[in-house]
Amino acid sequence: MSQPLVSIVVPFKNTEVFIVECIRSILNQTHTNWEVIFIDDHSDDNSYNIVDSYAQTDFRIKLYKNNGSGIIDALQTAYKQSSGTYITRMDSDDMMTPIRLETMVSNLEKHGRKHLAVGQVKYFRADGLSDGFARYEQWLNSLTVEGENYSEIYKECVIPSPCWMLHRDDFDACDGFNSNIYPEDYELAFRFYKAGYTCIPCDKVLLHWRDYSTRTSRTHEHYAENSFLDLKVHYFLELNYDKTRPLVIWGAGHKGKTLAKILLKENIPFYWICDNPKKIGKHIYDQELYNFDYLAELKQPQSIVTVANSEAQKEIKSYFETKNTEPMIDYFFFC
Repeated sequence: MSQPLVSIVVPFKNTEVFIVECIRSILNQTHTNWEVIFIDDHSDDNSYNIVDSYAQTDFRIKLYKNNGSGIIDALQTAYKQSSGTYITRMDSDDMMTPIRLETMVSNLEKHGRKHLAVGQVKYFRADGLSDGFARYEQWLNSLTVEGENYSEIYKECVIPSPCWMLHRDDFDACDGFNSNIYPEDYELAFRFYKAGYTCIPCDKVLLHWRDYSTRTSRTHEHYAENSFLDLKVHYFLELNYDKTRPLVIWGAGHKGKTLAKILLKENIPFYWICDNPKKIGKHIYDQELYNFDYLAELKQPQSIVTVANSEAQKEIKSYFETKNTEPMIDYFFFC
């Protein structure tokens, strides 16, 4: 039985230091029926020539120039050149483990349409990984091993941009790379969620994810914190908000204040609670802050929690559990 064709789309710009390792990790795949479409986003280093040298010796490696500018245009350009039954994305500074394509294809063939293949990730950095990225890796993998990625989708991006695979028809059905909204990887994850594609649990590391100081996700304005929050609010209002129920913001720190401004701009009414004695009873943006126990006086509220402290989050979650409320229905953690 022949292997289904997998199309791997890889946008790149000025990654000559890393791109050979990326290419070799693809060449080392145990699943061999693939095509990889590299799109050069106007590099001014030797990246293009490196990829071209590999393309000359392996017909599965295809190389094009970006029709526009930026990652979204590059992804759209790549997809137009693809023909695989399954679609996946890879970043030119990362590495696949040898079983990545085989594992994802096997999971999709087993579970069928309307399923999304994901995998465990391993972050690495030449000068040592920060605690923040180590925690993100642990959190992300804890969701992936159970296939429960969507359960905390409003916290951070729960689908690693270089570590997912989808049937082509399902990818087209949720409009693929056709959105022009940044951050494009998080926005795509929300569309997978909106489409109802079930994440397939995975306990294998399928991606070595490189961190470094000049990585686009660290430096470009499209990946600033406000962009993430705007995106979260947009999809919350579309997919989970029940306008018949009172909406509550829990937390009056930076993120809580930013969320309040967004909701006020959208003319969405809300109550605002916190447990900071210095803020309770005060008014911010003409909105009064109540003690958190005011929540009990509201009828079936929906709460957005913007408290970042992990220990405080545990206490808040325990509080909600004592009230027999459900995550992703009655309360949502936005950080």
